[in-house]
Parts: sequence; C-alpha cells; structure tokens
Amino acid sequence: MELKQLGFNDWFAEKASLYALPGFQLARIAAVDKDSYVVIGEKNEVFAEIEGKLRFQARTSMALPTVGDWVYVKYYNNDTLAIIHEILPRRSLLKRKTAGKKIDYQLLSANIDTAFIMQSLDANFNLRRLERYLVAVKEGGIEPVVLLSKADLMTGKEIEERIAAIQQVYSDLKIVAFSNKTGLGLKDIQRNIQPGQTYALLGSSGVGKTTLLNNLIGKDIYKTAAVRVKDAHGRHTTNRRQLTILDSGGLLIDTPGMREFGNISIATGLTEAFSEIASLAQGCKFKDCTHTNEPGCAILEALNKGQLPAERLNSYQKLQKEAKYNEMSYVEKRKKDKTFGKYVKKTLKEIKKYK
Repeated sequence: MELKQLGFNDWFAEKASLYALPGFQLARIAAVDKDSYVVIGEKNEVFAEIEGKLRFQARTSMALPTVGDWVYVKYYNNDTLAIIHEILPRRSLLKRKTAGKKIDYQLLSANIDTAFIMQSLDANFNLRRLERYLVAVKEGGIEPVVLLSKADLMTGKEIEERIAAIQQVYSDLKIVAFSNKTGLGLKDIQRNIQPGQTYALLGSSGVGKTTLLNNLIGKDIYKTAAVRVKDAHGRHTTNRRQLTILDSGGLLIDTPGMREFGNISIATGLTEAFSEIASLAQGCKFKDCTHTNEPGCAILEALNKGQLPAERLNSYQKLQKEAKYNEMSYVEKRKKDKTFGKYVKKTLKEIKKYK
C-alpha cells in the first residue's frame, strides 16, 4: 500500500527526512493493545514490538507509540514482524488523564485531522461532557465534528432543540444527527470523510461508535453490545485503539468507550473551547483575576447582566481547577520517579564496586 493512502503528506515527509534511518522503512501504527502493536506500511499489516532502547529511554507514556503515529521500523522473519525504532513528530495528539486515581497521560491517537465526538440523543446527551471532549480535541490541534446518534428515538423538534443548545455556544461547530438503525444522516457523515484524511471516533460507551464503524465499512466486522435500558449506559465492546481504512479512502480510528474523561495540560484547548470567557477575561481589572469575587471582573459583570450562563462559567472553572490539580500531581509524580531513578542508578554502581 502506498504511504499516501495512509495519510502520509508533505508535512510528514519533511519530518521523516530529518529523522531518516538508513535501512529502515516508514510505517504507521494501526492498532495498540497494551504493549503490542500492529503497523501498516508498504508491506501491509504486521505485528510489531518496540526496540528495547526506545522503551528504556521512554520516561513517560508520551514517548511511546500510539495509534496513528508514523514510525521507522525494520522488518524480520520474512516481513512477519516489525521492530519500532523511532517515532516521528506528531502533527496532532489526542490525550486524556488516565482513568481512576492515577495521574498520568493516556494517549488515545495521534496525527488526527478530524475528531468525531459522538453523543446519543437520549439520556447520554450532555453539554458539559461535550465541553470536556471539545477542550481535549482543540488542545490537540484537531478539528471537531459532533455526531448525534439514535435520531430514530427522537422527534424532529427534539433533535432541533438539542442541536440549537449546542449551537447557542458553538455556532460554527459542524453537527450531524444520524441513526445507525434507519440510516438517517449516514450519507452526511460519509460526505465528511475524505481520502487520505484521518478521523477519530470519541464518545461514551453505548453511543454507537462501533455500530457506526460497521455501517461505514458496510459489514459487521466489529463486535457490538446492547445498551442498558435503565440508564442508557453501554458496555465496552472496543477494547483497543485501531485504525480502519474505509472504501472511501478515509482512515478511521475507533477508541474504547470512556465513562470518564479527565483533562490534563489543556491551556490552549480551554481557551478555544471557552472563547467567550477568554475574551471577557481580557477586560478584567486584574491580570491574575480568578473570576470569583474580585472588583472589576468583566466575567462576573457579564454573569450578573445575564450575558454569560452560570453553567458555562462553572464548567470552565471546574475544568480549569481539575487540569491544574492533575498537572501539579503529574509534576510531583515525575519528581518522585526521577529521584527513585537516581537512587537505583547509585545502588547499581555501589553493587558493581563490590563485584
């Protein structure tokens, strides 16, 4: 397969020339399942492993490959195994805080052109959750498109009301309502998918991401599961991140359903997703205004005049505090890891002395 069909363009060609390794070939990470990989290049899909040196030097998860990455590999065993030696710089990156109490980055996908943020029009519809996804997508330098599934469960008026609620805040955001069951809106989604462009499917469990992928492929290749009726929650059916090449020539990355989406290091994304608040903040009397009780706060003034919804400001402040906490915790974690690494290194030297 030609690299151009996998999304390789002039931007990546320039980076590849700077990191060129004689005797190695370019490939793209097509799937990630814990510590195992699948790469695809001119030799099609091949299982891959990370070179020991690359793994050893990776101090954080950010330095490890994720689906969508371009890498330099060397093939072995009659081209049935590839060893990953180098990761090219990323044009865009989609990440979140790891689930649970652990503070670290989880890479979802790299080199994405457009993120399809999916919510269903039933109980899953949630503007606050949508804001979280938009912050992460905009932080990654990725164009967002909102897909509203299960349109067959709603009346036309109800669908219009939900779309209007989103457009009230994000007037320029592209939104497509569709139904996996009836096929309504599927052609509109297909029109948004262009050859050689990479797309990522994001959303909670049960919104229909995998079913949409099957519909776009035209075959039931990937496993799906029913949604619980009592709360509209779904079960994880996608358990790894994987890239699929569609007949249209577009490349689509499906990601596991996420019940929580914590953000970390989102300064740019927060500013872009809450642009009206960032704009108002420019008029605050104090540069370090916290927008809580300071005199001359332009944001509080807009709030009191009814020009800014209270939920919008609360969501902004919540995401800001959460991100700051996660960043501080991450820095502290890195300091501990560094200190422990020095201790291990010193201990090994001492042991070596007495051998």
